[in-house]
Amino acid sequence: MNFRVECLFGPERNDHGHMNGSQSLESVRSAMKKCKVVVVVLIAALLCSGCEKPKLTGIPAGGTILAFGDSLTFGVGVEKSKSYPSVLAELTGRRVINAGVSGEVTKDGLARLPDAIDKTDPDLLILLEGGNDILRNQDLEITKRNLASMIELTQSRGIEVVLIGVPARNLFSNVAPIYEGLAEEYQLVFEDDLIASLLRKASHKSDAIHFNQRGYRVMAEAIHELLVENGAL
Repeated sequence: MNFRVECLFGPERNDHGHMNGSQSLESVRSAMKKCKVVVVVLIAALLCSGCEKPKLTGIPAGGTILAFGDSLTFGVGVEKSKSYPSVLAELTGRRVINAGVSGEVTKDGLARLPDAIDKTDPDLLILLEGGNDILRNQDLEITKRNLASMIELTQSRGIEVVLIGVPARNLFSNVAPIYEGLAEEYQLVFEDDLIASLLRKASHKSDAIHFNQRGYRVMAEAIHELLVENGAL
Protein backbone atom coordinates (compact mmCIF):
# COMPACT_ATOMS: atom_id res chain seq x y z
CA MET A 1 0.00 0.00 0.00
CA ASN A 2 1.48 3.32 -1.04
CA PHE A 3 0.28 6.54 0.53
CA ARG A 4 1.46 10.10 1.16
CA VAL A 5 0.84 12.24 4.22
CA GLU A 6 0.73 15.97 3.58
CA CYS A 7 0.90 18.35 6.52
CA LEU A 8 -2.00 20.79 6.43
CA PHE A 9 -0.59 22.94 9.18
CA GLY A 10 2.06 25.57 8.53
CA PRO A 11 3.64 28.51 10.28
CA GLU A 12 1.70 31.73 10.30
CA ARG A 13 2.70 34.30 7.67
CA ASN A 14 2.10 38.01 7.28
CA ASP A 15 0.22 39.72 4.46
CA HIS A 16 3.30 39.57 2.23
CA GLY A 17 3.64 35.83 2.60
CA HIS A 18 6.62 35.97 4.94
CA MET A 19 6.92 34.59 8.47
CA ASN A 20 7.24 37.09 11.27
CA GLY A 21 10.76 36.85 12.64
CA SER A 22 9.83 36.50 16.31
CA GLN A 23 7.13 33.93 15.58
CA SER A 24 8.80 31.86 12.88
CA LEU A 25 10.61 29.30 15.06
CA GLU A 26 7.67 28.79 17.40
CA SER A 27 5.28 28.49 14.47
CA VAL A 28 7.44 25.86 12.79
CA ARG A 29 7.61 23.86 16.03
CA SER A 30 3.85 24.08 16.47
CA ALA A 31 3.25 22.97 12.89
CA MET A 32 5.62 19.99 13.31
CA LYS A 33 3.80 18.87 16.45
CA LYS A 34 0.46 19.01 14.65
CA CYS A 35 1.92 17.02 11.76
CA LYS A 36 3.20 14.36 14.16
CA VAL A 37 -0.26 13.97 15.66
CA VAL A 38 -1.76 13.45 12.18
CA VAL A 39 0.88 10.85 11.27
CA VAL A 40 0.43 8.92 14.54
CA VAL A 41 -3.35 8.80 14.07
CA LEU A 42 -3.00 7.59 10.48
CA ILE A 43 -0.50 4.89 11.44
CA ALA A 44 -2.74 3.66 14.28
CA ALA A 45 -5.70 3.51 11.90
CA LEU A 46 -3.70 1.51 9.36
CA LEU A 47 -2.47 -0.94 12.00
CA CYS A 48 -5.94 -1.47 13.48
CA SER A 49 -7.42 -2.07 10.04
CA GLY A 50 -5.65 -5.43 10.00
CA CYS A 51 -6.09 -6.47 13.63
CA GLU A 52 -9.68 -7.69 13.72
CA LYS A 53 -10.06 -10.84 15.78
CA PRO A 54 -10.69 -14.00 13.76
CA LYS A 55 -14.25 -15.33 13.69
CA LEU A 56 -15.82 -18.69 12.87
CA THR A 57 -18.42 -19.75 10.34
CA GLY A 58 -21.69 -20.94 11.83
CA ILE A 59 -21.97 -24.71 12.24
CA PRO A 60 -25.29 -25.99 10.86
CA ALA A 61 -27.71 -27.90 13.06
CA GLY A 62 -26.57 -31.22 11.59
CA GLY A 63 -22.91 -30.24 11.59
CA THR A 64 -19.93 -32.06 13.06
CA ILE A 65 -17.17 -30.92 15.40
CA LEU A 66 -14.00 -33.01 15.54
CA ALA A 67 -12.37 -32.84 18.99
CA PHE A 68 -8.79 -33.91 18.23
CA GLY A 69 -6.17 -34.40 20.89
CA ASP A 70 -4.65 -36.56 23.57
CA SER A 71 -5.81 -37.75 27.01
CA LEU A 72 -7.56 -34.48 27.92
CA THR A 73 -9.73 -34.94 24.84
CA PHE A 74 -10.18 -38.67 25.38
CA GLY A 75 -11.31 -37.98 28.95
CA VAL A 76 -8.85 -39.89 31.12
CA GLY A 77 -10.18 -39.82 34.68
CA VAL A 78 -13.87 -40.19 33.85
CA GLU A 79 -16.14 -42.45 31.84
CA LYS A 80 -16.42 -41.54 28.16
CA SER A 81 -19.88 -39.99 28.54
CA LYS A 82 -18.38 -37.40 30.94
CA SER A 83 -15.50 -36.37 28.67
CA TYR A 84 -15.45 -32.82 27.38
CA PRO A 85 -16.49 -33.80 23.81
CA SER A 86 -19.56 -35.63 25.17
CA VAL A 87 -20.56 -32.68 27.34
CA LEU A 88 -19.89 -30.27 24.46
CA ALA A 89 -22.26 -32.29 22.26
CA GLU A 90 -25.00 -31.82 24.87
CA LEU A 91 -24.35 -28.08 25.09
CA THR A 92 -24.11 -27.41 21.35
CA GLY A 93 -26.69 -29.82 19.97
CA ARG A 94 -24.08 -30.76 17.36
CA ARG A 95 -22.34 -34.05 16.66
CA VAL A 96 -18.99 -33.95 18.48
CA ILE A 97 -16.51 -36.71 17.63
CA ASN A 98 -14.08 -37.67 20.39
CA ALA A 99 -10.78 -38.23 18.56
CA GLY A 100 -8.59 -38.22 21.64
CA VAL A 101 -5.75 -40.72 22.11
CA SER A 102 -4.20 -40.96 25.56
CA GLY A 103 -0.44 -40.50 25.65
CA GLU A 104 -0.19 -39.23 22.09
CA VAL A 105 2.57 -36.85 21.02
CA THR A 106 2.17 -34.39 18.17
CA LYS A 107 4.21 -36.49 15.72
CA ASP A 108 1.68 -39.32 16.05
CA GLY A 109 -1.25 -36.92 16.02
CA LEU A 110 -0.07 -35.47 12.73
CA ALA A 111 0.17 -38.96 11.25
CA ARG A 112 -3.41 -39.93 12.16
CA LEU A 113 -5.13 -36.60 11.49
CA PRO A 114 -5.77 -37.07 7.73
CA ASP A 115 -7.64 -40.31 8.33
CA ALA A 116 -9.66 -38.78 11.18
CA ILE A 117 -10.74 -35.92 8.93
CA ASP A 118 -11.57 -38.26 6.04
CA LYS A 119 -13.76 -40.43 8.26
CA THR A 120 -15.69 -37.62 9.96
CA ASP A 121 -15.81 -34.74 7.43
CA PRO A 122 -16.07 -32.13 10.21
CA ASP A 123 -17.20 -28.51 9.97
CA LEU A 124 -14.79 -27.51 12.74
CA LEU A 125 -11.74 -29.01 14.42
CA ILE A 126 -10.83 -28.32 18.06
CA LEU A 127 -7.11 -28.97 18.42
CA LEU A 128 -5.69 -29.81 21.85
CA GLU A 129 -2.29 -31.45 21.39
CA GLY A 130 1.24 -31.04 22.67
CA GLY A 131 0.87 -31.73 26.37
CA ASN A 132 2.75 -35.00 26.16
CA ASP A 133 5.53 -33.41 24.12
CA ILE A 134 5.93 -30.86 26.92
CA LEU A 135 5.83 -33.47 29.71
CA ARG A 136 8.49 -35.52 27.91
CA ASN A 137 10.76 -32.52 27.35
CA GLN A 138 10.67 -32.87 23.59
CA ASP A 139 12.01 -30.11 21.36
CA LEU A 140 9.20 -27.54 21.30
CA GLU A 141 10.25 -26.21 17.91
CA ILE A 142 9.48 -29.67 16.50
CA THR A 143 6.21 -29.68 18.46
CA LYS A 144 5.34 -26.31 16.96
CA ARG A 145 6.10 -27.55 13.42
CA ASN A 146 3.91 -30.61 13.98
CA LEU A 147 1.04 -28.45 15.23
CA ALA A 148 1.52 -26.05 12.33
CA SER A 149 1.31 -28.96 9.89
CA MET A 150 -1.94 -30.13 11.54
CA ILE A 151 -3.41 -26.65 11.22
CA GLU A 152 -2.32 -26.27 7.59
CA LEU A 153 -3.66 -29.71 6.68
CA THR A 154 -7.02 -28.96 8.29
CA GLN A 155 -7.34 -25.51 6.74
CA SER A 156 -6.39 -26.90 3.31
CA ARG A 157 -9.55 -29.03 3.55
CA GLY A 158 -11.65 -25.92 4.16
CA ILE A 159 -12.12 -26.76 7.86
CA GLU A 160 -11.73 -24.11 10.54
CA VAL A 161 -9.53 -24.72 13.58
CA VAL A 162 -9.97 -23.68 17.21
CA LEU A 163 -6.70 -23.98 19.12
CA ILE A 164 -6.57 -24.84 22.83
CA GLY A 165 -3.28 -23.90 24.47
CA VAL A 166 -1.33 -26.11 26.85
CA PRO A 167 0.77 -24.65 29.69
CA ALA A 168 4.52 -24.96 29.90
CA ARG A 169 5.87 -27.59 32.26
CA ASN A 170 6.75 -25.25 35.12
CA LEU A 171 4.42 -25.36 38.13
CA PHE A 172 1.51 -22.91 37.82
CA SER A 173 2.78 -21.73 34.44
CA ASN A 174 0.74 -20.03 31.73
CA VAL A 175 0.28 -21.26 28.17
CA ALA A 176 3.45 -22.29 26.36
CA PRO A 177 4.51 -19.51 23.95
CA ILE A 178 4.38 -21.78 20.90
CA TYR A 179 0.57 -21.75 21.03
CA GLU A 180 0.30 -17.98 21.04
CA GLY A 181 2.64 -17.87 18.06
CA LEU A 182 0.57 -20.42 16.12
CA ALA A 183 -2.70 -18.65 16.90
CA GLU A 184 -1.29 -15.38 15.61
CA GLU A 185 0.36 -16.86 12.53
CA TYR A 186 -2.71 -18.77 11.40
CA GLN A 187 -5.29 -16.28 12.69
CA LEU A 188 -7.06 -18.86 14.87
CA VAL A 189 -9.74 -18.56 17.49
CA PHE A 190 -7.63 -19.40 20.52
CA GLU A 191 -8.25 -20.38 24.14
CA ASP A 192 -5.06 -19.66 26.04
CA ASP A 193 -5.76 -20.03 29.77
CA LEU A 194 -8.40 -22.76 30.11
CA ILE A 195 -6.14 -25.79 30.62
CA ALA A 196 -3.66 -23.91 32.81
CA SER A 197 -6.40 -22.56 35.06
CA LEU A 198 -8.03 -25.97 35.50
CA LEU A 199 -4.71 -27.61 36.33
CA ARG A 200 -4.31 -25.15 39.21
CA LYS A 201 -7.54 -26.38 40.86
CA ALA A 202 -7.29 -29.62 42.82
CA SER A 203 -11.09 -29.77 43.05
CA HIS A 204 -11.26 -30.14 39.23
CA LYS A 205 -8.63 -32.88 38.85
CA SER A 206 -8.63 -36.68 39.04
CA ASP A 207 -4.81 -36.81 39.17
CA ALA A 208 -1.86 -34.49 38.58
CA ILE A 209 -2.55 -33.90 34.89
CA HIS A 210 -6.14 -35.03 34.21
CA PHE A 211 -9.54 -33.68 35.16
CA ASN A 212 -12.50 -35.14 36.97
CA GLN A 213 -16.14 -34.91 35.94
CA ARG A 214 -16.40 -31.36 37.23
CA GLY A 215 -13.22 -30.31 35.44
CA TYR A 216 -14.25 -31.72 32.06
CA ARG A 217 -17.66 -30.05 32.33
CA VAL A 218 -16.06 -26.68 33.05
CA MET A 219 -13.78 -27.30 30.08
CA ALA A 220 -16.73 -28.08 27.80
CA GLU A 221 -18.68 -25.06 29.03
CA ALA A 222 -15.73 -22.75 28.36
CA ILE A 223 -15.25 -24.11 24.85
CA HIS A 224 -18.99 -23.84 24.19
CA GLU A 225 -18.88 -20.20 25.26
CA LEU A 226 -15.86 -19.61 23.00
CA LEU A 227 -17.75 -21.06 20.02
CA VAL A 228 -20.81 -18.93 20.73
CA GLU A 229 -18.78 -15.74 21.15
CA ASN A 230 -16.99 -16.30 17.84
CA GLY A 231 -20.01 -17.11 15.71
CA ALA A 232 -19.81 -20.89 15.37
CA LEU A 233 -23.12 -21.42 17.25
